[in-house]
Amino acid sequence: MGQTILVTGGAGYIGSHTCVELLNAGHTIVCVDNLSNSSPVAIERVQELTGKEIAFHEIDLLDAAGLDGVFAGRRIDAVIHFAGLKAVGEGQAQPLRYYQNNVTGTLVLLDCMKRHGVTDIVFSSSATVYGRAPAPLREDAPIGAEGVYGRTKEMIERILQDLAAAEPNWRIVLLRYFNPVGAHESGRIGEDPRGIPNNLVPYIMQVAVGRLDKIRVFGNDYDTKDGTGVRDYIHVLDLASGHLAALESLPKLKGCRAFNLGTGTGYSVLEMLGAAERAVGKTLAHEVVDRRPGDLAVSYADPTRAKTELNWTAKKTLDDMCQDSWRWQSQNPSGYE
Repeated sequence: MGQTILVTGGAGYIGSHTCVELLNAGHTIVCVDNLSNSSPVAIERVQELTGKEIAFHEIDLLDAAGLDGVFAGRRIDAVIHFAGLKAVGEGQAQPLRYYQNNVTGTLVLLDCMKRHGVTDIVFSSSATVYGRAPAPLREDAPIGAEGVYGRTKEMIERILQDLAAAEPNWRIVLLRYFNPVGAHESGRIGEDPRGIPNNLVPYIMQVAVGRLDKIRVFGNDYDTKDGTGVRDYIHVLDLASGHLAALESLPKLKGCRAFNLGTGTGYSVLEMLGAAERAVGKTLAHEVVDRRPGDLAVSYADPTRAKTELNWTAKKTLDDMCQDSWRWQSQNPSGYE
């Protein structure tokens, strides 16, 4: 039976791809997004790809009255909570804005859910909550984020754990993402960062399409196979299917449970660059620059828990990720503009 799902941040990169999965699985979507880092075109294209409507509300989560109106307007069965500011460097520079938006926004949302009797939520967390824990990262590793962005995710996780402990009727899944990349295979929706991309793959693709001149590789003297940083990259459609699996697991869940969403395989920056060059069909200019402070040499998931308990595994390859990213970028050189 399809449910009515409130998706916060549904116009964003991961939100829009998850909306496609949810609609294709027969669910109804109510989307709330303030469009601060996303485009309404993404919602239009999700509707075009699925042939289904989304009830869209341009509302900020800090607007309690506006949010209340959304819950009052129809029955909501569960919430998938993506909305949040997510640029690591910006978070360090603007901590109050990040804590206000991410943590307070979540508190307003939870308060509103409680008033309307909605107690099922899937939360978009991050592998940054693990801080400097050694790979492979398991859900029972001690958490301790180092930056402001990661700390907002960690605080929200702790709030949700405390809520589930105090009120046993809540059913909560925390999804700790590794490095989402790729795009819908149609090329119609994808990652469209504002300004200079913070993440490797959109940066590479903007070089490939001519928007940026060369790729910067931050450090080549790490203790890794080729000296460059190793990360667990996961295709955004695998990530989206993980949300569907989490949603379907809620009825049999008690309390609050965390799951890694990753492939369990680490790829280096140079391996990702090689896969991107294969997808694009040409060599891309790059230069090695100094390491970034705080960057880990290696980070990848142990995804066993998600496989065992959610019956979910990532299926797409590094080449799939780069081919789909390039299809999106080459068809939409300026993103949704």
